[in-house]
Amino acid sequence: MTVWDDLVGQERVSGQLDAAARDADALVTAAAVSAPPPEASRMTHAWLFTGPPGAGRTQAARAFAAALQCVSPDRALGGTPGCGFCDGCHTALVGTHADVTTVAAVGTQILAEDMRDTVRKSFTSPANGRWQVILVEDAERLNEKSANAVLKAVEEPAPRTVWLLCAPSIEDVLPTIRSRCRHLNLCTPSVEAVADMLVRREGIEPDVALAAARATQGHVDRARRLATDPAARRRRAAVLKLPLRVEDVGGCLKAAQELVDAASEDAKVLAEEMDTKETEELKAALGAAQGGRLPRGTAGVMKDLEDKQKRRRTRTQRDSLDLALTDLTAFYRDVLALQFGSRVAIANADAEDALERIARGSSPESTLRRIEAIGACRDALDRNVAPLLAVEAMTMTLRAG
Repeated sequence: MTVWDDLVGQERVSGQLDAAARDADALVTAAAVSAPPPEASRMTHAWLFTGPPGAGRTQAARAFAAALQCVSPDRALGGTPGCGFCDGCHTALVGTHADVTTVAAVGTQILAEDMRDTVRKSFTSPANGRWQVILVEDAERLNEKSANAVLKAVEEPAPRTVWLLCAPSIEDVLPTIRSRCRHLNLCTPSVEAVADMLVRREGIEPDVALAAARATQGHVDRARRLATDPAARRRRAAVLKLPLRVEDVGGCLKAAQELVDAASEDAKVLAEEMDTKETEELKAALGAAQGGRLPRGTAGVMKDLEDKQKRRRTRTQRDSLDLALTDLTAFYRDVLALQFGSRVAIANADAEDALERIARGSSPESTLRRIEAIGACRDALDRNVAPLLAVEAMTMTLRAG
């Protein structure tokens, strides 16, 4: 097993990253013995990973980070970097390596203040590892100020610093940044490839794995969660019942409220786990006295943490809603397929009765309008429209068709 094994259906990308990791290892080895660097190298200081949701952009970037930090003895003897088991690989993969910094959007944007320390660190030499790696999971969420800070760091990088940027498409990143990156585009893996991964890596029964992969249309993380988490399956089942519940205004409003409440509950559960741990760790770092009393002058630091946690809760709720809307879009996509007489690649075979009922009772034109309404709801959420208002507008359109 290597760090590339979790990149489902991405053999071309894995091959390119593996070759770059070999050349990166050669560069570090040459520098250690004061030898001249290799004349030609497939390694570069900045990479841009793009691809549709679920393709594995972040997984590919993190696997590459692990390969760059690999310290396996086999590598020193001519083996391939990225063994997956050495301390360098393991800590990079789980997010604890001192020289692998991960930046993710806490709210709807990555702010300049969120990037300040990271950009400063990018100009330093690795503390323990072979490379200083900066992984930006949501490069499309960089705002103008934070993007300009990244641009300056990418334009004049330190010799042993590597930037790994992840975004849905190349258009989501500033032209000045993407022109300085090597671009790797990942594709959506096949349903069969995702199902095979779930069987091999998670021990899922083949029929359950195939159903989860088909329901999520090759989205690796969602398929894993659907196959392993009963609560996720219950939430999806509730979402797929929504099209049958919007037959009157009361049903529309009730369905919208329940959808928003479910997303809020998801965000609350995740926040309670993360917020408590972060708060206690920060208090300990600040030298809080017994009973939780903080030293003078530290109230501002705690306030900054609370603001960050509030932004994260908002984003988590919206992400949960977006996941439900994605499932709803797939439902109406299946309805449209049935209305055109096709049963090829039906994602929601477990909701076939509901699909048939909606397909018989409406036209392809109304189904397209419903899909557009879901897209409009997602756009409204991106513009920070109040979730309940956005979802209520959507359910009313789903009723009208």
